[in-house]
Amino acid sequence: MKHFNELQDKLLNQLWQIDIRSLSIWQRRGIGALRVLYLIGRDLASGELNMRAMSLVYTTLLAIVPLLAVSFSVLKGFGYHNQLEPILLNLLTPPLGDRGAEITHQIIGFVENVKAGVLGSVGLVLLLYTVISLTQKVERAFNYTWQVSENRSMARRFSDYFSVILIGPLLIIAAITLTASITSSTLYSSMQNTAVIGWLLQSFNESLPYLLVILAFAFIYVLVPNTRVRIRSALVGAIVAGILWQTVGWGFAELVSSSPRTIAIYSAFATLFLFIIWLYISWLILLIGASIAFYHQFPERRWRESRQMHLSNRLKEKLALAAMIAIARRYYEKQPEWTLSELAGSLNIFEQSLHPILEQLVQGQLLVRTDHEPARYIPGHAPEQINLLAILDTIRQADENYMVNLDRLPPDPIVDQAFDAYQQAAAHQLEKFDLRSLAVAEKPAGSTKV
Repeated sequence: MKHFNELQDKLLNQLWQIDIRSLSIWQRRGIGALRVLYLIGRDLASGELNMRAMSLVYTTLLAIVPLLAVSFSVLKGFGYHNQLEPILLNLLTPPLGDRGAEITHQIIGFVENVKAGVLGSVGLVLLLYTVISLTQKVERAFNYTWQVSENRSMARRFSDYFSVILIGPLLIIAAITLTASITSSTLYSSMQNTAVIGWLLQSFNESLPYLLVILAFAFIYVLVPNTRVRIRSALVGAIVAGILWQTVGWGFAELVSSSPRTIAIYSAFATLFLFIIWLYISWLILLIGASIAFYHQFPERRWRESRQMHLSNRLKEKLALAAMIAIARRYYEKQPEWTLSELAGSLNIFEQSLHPILEQLVQGQLLVRTDHEPARYIPGHAPEQINLLAILDTIRQADENYMVNLDRLPPDPIVDQAFDAYQQAAAHQLEKFDLRSLAVAEKPAGSTKV
């Protein structure tokens, strides 16, 4: 085991020490793919992606009937409600076989029993809440993957989510209808008789399920995270996830069909058991694709170390000072206020590292978060009324509460005297500087930092 770990460390060191700038474009892509493959394995081993996929399975079980009921109502208004069952069959039958048809029949039966008049106002509110809860958890899972700290505001969630819930089914039906119209046309049938073109059309028919899944995944990757996702990166993640989803679905179907005795152990629960497993696999693949899209868009974040970053105390303090001074400068220069992403980029720090610092300053009333979308930050008081001591004390005392604080420590005259001397010396120096004097001070020549 020791030799195996040494060999693994040696290979990983070699992988990350390669200077890809001197390699050809295909060699760079190959090294990049190997690094991303390791990072995906590391993220899976940490258990975070698995835990979020499991959480989404539970929420999906609660929300799938309300979600489909809303979609059913939309499709019914356009006369396409009968298309919902074939869509579910196409999704569940390949991996689950005959049990997919059974699950589809049960779900459609539940959906048809959902009637607004029977539910009443309270039931309708609960139905919509479960739909919003699912979409909210999906957003949080994708925000974690994209290392985004801020979620959408409630108003934006409502508008964005329901626009997708209402328009999404229509787009799916439109895509299926368009595909069916093309494949059933006379021109398409005549072209199939041509040797080369017929082979191409047959290849297109075989790859069509993959293409539809890839487009759906790419749409999710662009829309769901509360950040700007490049189309190219979303497509890269969607291609890998789509192929993986279809391939794993085929393997899962083979496993189900070849293990009747094992499935029989669960008796009446076998169908539900298989459905839950497939939901978990689907969500996990979707999150893996999101991670691939993230690492493709941000190659500079392909770190071998854990993605959980812990800031030192001195870095927290300097980061708080730099953020407060940058925000005060915008205040006096009458420029647009900083957003989290803009300020993080200016300070060359990641959003998930800066966000808790800004939140601590907001809680300390040194900053105010506006109601803009995305939120912006302004000074909580006139900058001349904020001194450096207040800023640093806010950061240093942020995690203290009535259970964990200085008063709970046992008294020790020597420790207390030394600590008080340190506190007084720091306060004596820091009280001399207020935020305004630092914000309007001229930067040293050649300085580019905030």
